[in-house]
Amino acid sequence: MSLDPSNGYAAGAAHDSSQLPIFDVQKVQLRFDISADFVAAQVANNVLILALSTGRILRFDLDNAEDIDDIDLPKRPAEIGVIRKLFMDPSASHLIISTTLAENYYLHTQSRQPKALGSLKGVQVESIAWSPSQPTASTREILVGAADGSVYETYIEPTTEFYRRQERYVKNVYNPQDGAVLGIYADSLSTRPDTRRVMVATAHKLLHFSGRTGRTGHEGSGSIYSKLFESETPAVHEIDRTGATHPASLAVSPDPPDASASTIDAQPAERAFAWLSSQGIFNGKLITAAPDPAVLGRQLLRESKLLPQSKLPPMPSSTGRHRAQQPHISSVLLTQFHILALVEGRITAVNRLDESIVYNQQVLDQGQGCLGLFADHQKNTFWLFTSTEIFEIVATDEARDVWRILLKQGQYEPAQKYAKTAEQKDAVASMTGDHLMSHSKFMEAAMVLGKSTKAFEDVALGFIDRGEHDALRKYLLVKLSTLQKKAIMQRMMVASWLVELFMAKLNQLDDTISTKAEISTEGSSGVTAADTQRQLPSVRKDFQDFVSKYKSDLDRKTVYEIISSHGREEELLYFANIVDDYNYVISYWVQRERWSEAMTILKKQTEPEMFYKYSTVLMAHVAVDLIEVLMRQQQLDAKKLIPALLNYNSLVGSSLPLSQNQAVRYLLFCINHTHTTEPAVHNTLISLYASHPAHDESALLSYLETQAQAREQNYDADFALRLCISHKRVQSAAHVYTNMRQYAAAVDLALRSDYVELAASVADTPGIDDALRKKLWLKVAKKVIQREKGIRSAIDFLKRCELLRIEDLIPFFPDFIIIDDFKEEICTALEEYSRQIEDLKREMDESASTAQHIKDDIKALDQRYAIVEPGERCWKCRLPLLMRQFFVFPCQHGFHADCLGEMVMRMIGAGKSKRIKELQREIGRGVAFGKRREGMVRELDGLVAGSCVLCSEMAVKMIDEPFVTAGDNREEWAV
Repeated sequence: MSLDPSNGYAAGAAHDSSQLPIFDVQKVQLRFDISADFVAAQVANNVLILALSTGRILRFDLDNAEDIDDIDLPKRPAEIGVIRKLFMDPSASHLIISTTLAENYYLHTQSRQPKALGSLKGVQVESIAWSPSQPTASTREILVGAADGSVYETYIEPTTEFYRRQERYVKNVYNPQDGAVLGIYADSLSTRPDTRRVMVATAHKLLHFSGRTGRTGHEGSGSIYSKLFESETPAVHEIDRTGATHPASLAVSPDPPDASASTIDAQPAERAFAWLSSQGIFNGKLITAAPDPAVLGRQLLRESKLLPQSKLPPMPSSTGRHRAQQPHISSVLLTQFHILALVEGRITAVNRLDESIVYNQQVLDQGQGCLGLFADHQKNTFWLFTSTEIFEIVATDEARDVWRILLKQGQYEPAQKYAKTAEQKDAVASMTGDHLMSHSKFMEAAMVLGKSTKAFEDVALGFIDRGEHDALRKYLLVKLSTLQKKAIMQRMMVASWLVELFMAKLNQLDDTISTKAEISTEGSSGVTAADTQRQLPSVRKDFQDFVSKYKSDLDRKTVYEIISSHGREEELLYFANIVDDYNYVISYWVQRERWSEAMTILKKQTEPEMFYKYSTVLMAHVAVDLIEVLMRQQQLDAKKLIPALLNYNSLVGSSLPLSQNQAVRYLLFCINHTHTTEPAVHNTLISLYASHPAHDESALLSYLETQAQAREQNYDADFALRLCISHKRVQSAAHVYTNMRQYAAAVDLALRSDYVELAASVADTPGIDDALRKKLWLKVAKKVIQREKGIRSAIDFLKRCELLRIEDLIPFFPDFIIIDDFKEEICTALEEYSRQIEDLKREMDESASTAQHIKDDIKALDQRYAIVEPGERCWKCRLPLLMRQFFVFPCQHGFHADCLGEMVMRMIGAGKSKRIKELQREIGRGVAFGKRREGMVRELDGLVAGSCVLCSEMAVKMIDEPFVTAGDNREEWAV
C-alpha cells in the first residue's frame, strides 16, 4: 500500500506561478486498502502519521511514497480506548499518542514499538508545546496541555530498559482554571536559552507568559518552566463566555521557506499566531523584540487583531440563497501570509495583512467527517484529513501580492523586501519616496527615489524647490549608481552636476566657519560653526570618494572649470591626482612657484616626458632635489636633459665649486653608474669642466685619463681639444693630443705654455718609436737649454732621455760657451764611441770565422753517400729497390723514381704536378739534348726528390688521410 505521488502532491510546480491561484486543494489518491476509518493524523518534516480506529498507526515518508510503517499499540482499543489525538514534533523525531481512555504512548522515529507513558496515565492530552530547541535523541523539556485545565512539563527520553520509564519527570506547572488547555506554544525570545515565551489557549482565554526559566541541575533533571509560571504575571486576552461552546485551537505559522535549519538554542524567526475562538480568529505577530520581556505580552496582544466570523463568506444553501446563520469555523492553520479556515467542508484562505479573501472553495461533502487542517512547519506543506481521504492544500507563490498590500498600508520598507520584479520594486520605490518627501524625510527619500524610474526632472525640481541641496546631492549619487554604463552623456551630466553641488556645499561650510555664524535647518535647532567644522571633513571625504569612484564619468576640462570657479584648490588638486593628470598638478604648483609641492608630485612619476618638460625650471630652483629624483629614474634619456643642465650651469652652476655643481653630478652619475656612451653627455661634461672659472683642471684631466684607461673614447676629441685650448686647459689639451697620437703638437703646446715637465712626459709616452722620441726630446732640449741659465742644469735634465748625445745638443748651445761646462759629457761620449768600435771589430772577426766554416761544409757535401742493402724494397710498391731507377734520402727512405713521382704529384699542388708531367714527357721523347736535357733532369729531380715524402713537410700535409685506403687489403690491417 502506498500514496499516489502523481496526483496532488507537489502538483503545479511546472506552471507559471503568477498565472495560478495562490491556493489549490488537490486530493491525494490512496493506493492501499484500509479496513477502518482515520481517527487522528499528523504531518511533520515530510512524515505523515495516520491513526486508524482499529488501533493501527501508519507512518509514511512522503519523500518516498513506498516507505510505510504499520505499527500497532501494545493493547487492543477495547482495553485502552481508540486513538484520539496524535502529537508529532516539527522534526518528526517524536510522536505522542493519546487515546479516549486517557492512555498515552510515546514512539520514537527509529522505533516501531510505542511505549506507555505511565506518569501521564489518566491525563487527557489536548495540546503539546515542543521544546524551542531542536530535539535530539530526547524531546527535551515539553509542555502538555490537558483536558482538566492543567499544564504539565515532562522530559521524554527513549530507553530499551523494560522497567525504566520513558519520561524522566512529569510536573504540573500551571492551571489556568478556565477549562481544557486547547493550545499551547513555547519559543525562545533571544539567544539566551533561559528567556522564553509560553502561550496558553483555552476556549475563552489566551494567556501570554514571557520571562526567565529556571535550571535545576543538569538537563532533564527537573522542571525549568515552574519558575516562569510562578514568577511571571501573564498578559490575558479574554472573550465573552455567553453562547454555546465552539471549537478552539492555537495555530502558529510555519518556518519561512528560506530560513536555515535551526540549531540548539538559536533564536527562531519571527512568526505569527492565530487563536480560534467563538468570536473568530484572533491573530498577530509573535514579536520577539521588546525593551522589557514583561511588557512583551501586552504589546503583542495590543497589536493583534480579530478576524470575526462575519468577514468570512457565508455558506450557500441548496436553493442558492445564503443561510441565515453562518456555521462556526471548525479548524484553522496559518501559512506564511494567510489564514486557512475550514467551515463545514469549505476551505477559505484569508490574507492576514488586509483580510482579503484569496480562496473560497467547497472541498468536502455536507456532513462528511473531518479530522481538521494540519501543517508541516518545516516543509511548508498544508493538509486536510477526513476519516477516509487526504487532501493537500498547495500554496503557489503566496507572497506575490504582499508587496502591494504592504504598500497600501504604508509599510514601505517591508514592501521593498517582498517586491520581486523590477516593476514592483520601482512602484514601491516611487510611492515610498513620495511618502518620505511628504514627511520631510528628504535624505531617506533621496535614497529611495534614486533607485526608482520616477521622472528625473520632477524629483530634482522637488528637492530644489524645497532648498534641500544635500538631499539632491544624495539623489544624484544614487541615480548615478543606477544609470547604465552605456548612458555616457547622462552619466557625465549627472556627475558634473554633483561636482557643482559638492563645491557649493564646501564653500557654504567654509563661509559658515569663517564668519562663525549659526545656520538652521527646517524643523531643527540652529547649528553652530563648531558643528559645521565637524561636518566639513565628512563632506570633503564624500567628494573624494565620489571622484575616486566615478572619475571615468567626469570630463576633465569641465571639472577643472567648475572647481576653479569656486576657488577650491585642495579639491582641484585631488581630482587631478585621482585622474592621473600629474602634468596639470605640477604645472599648477610651478606657476605658483611652490617648488616643494611640485617636487613631491614629480617624485611619484615614472613618465620620462614629465621630467623632460619640467627639468629646466626646476633645475634653476631645486636642483639638488631634482637631481636626486633624476638619479632614481633609470629610463630617462640623459641627452634630452642637457638643455636643462646647461641652463642651470649658466644661471647657478658656474658660480659654484665643481663638487657642488648638480649638472656635473648628474652627468658623472650617467657616465659612472649607467655607463652611458652617448657622446653628447660626455661632451657636455667636458664643456662644463673646461668652462668652469676655476684654474684647477684636475677634474677634467681625471675624466680624460679615466676614459683613456678604459680604452674608450666616448667624447668628440676635436670638440674637446678646441674647448681645452680656448679655455687654456693645457694639460688636458696635451692629453687629448697624446690620445690622438699627435705627440709633436702636444709637446709644442706644452712648451709654448712653459709646461716643460708635461712636454717631457709626452715625449716619454709608451709606444713611441725611438726616432720620434728623440725628435720630441730635441724639442724639449732646445727649450730647456734656452730656459736654463746654467748649461750644467740643462744637461742634468736632459740625461732623462738615453737617446740624446752631446753632439745632438751642441747645436742648441750659445755661440760663446765654455767647453768646461760639458767636458765630462764629451769625454764620456768619446769613451762610448771607442767601446762601440771594439765591439764592431769583434763582430767582424766572428763573421769571417763563420764564413770559413760554411765553405768547409759545402766541400764535404760532394763526398756524402748512402748504402743500399741487397733486397731493400721501395717504401711505396714494396718491390726490390734495385729493379729500376731509384732515389735514396738521408733518412734512409728509398723509392723508385716513378713511385716517388706519383706520390709527389698526389701531394703537391696542381701547378707543380703539371710541370712534373711536362718534364717527364719531354725527357721521355728525347727531344732535348746536351745541357738542356741536363737542366730538365735537374729540375725534375728537384721537384720530385727535393725532400722525403715520409719525413718532410709533405708528410704533415697528409695527416688527414686514412691509413687504410679503398685499394688496400683490409685483412692485413685487421686487429
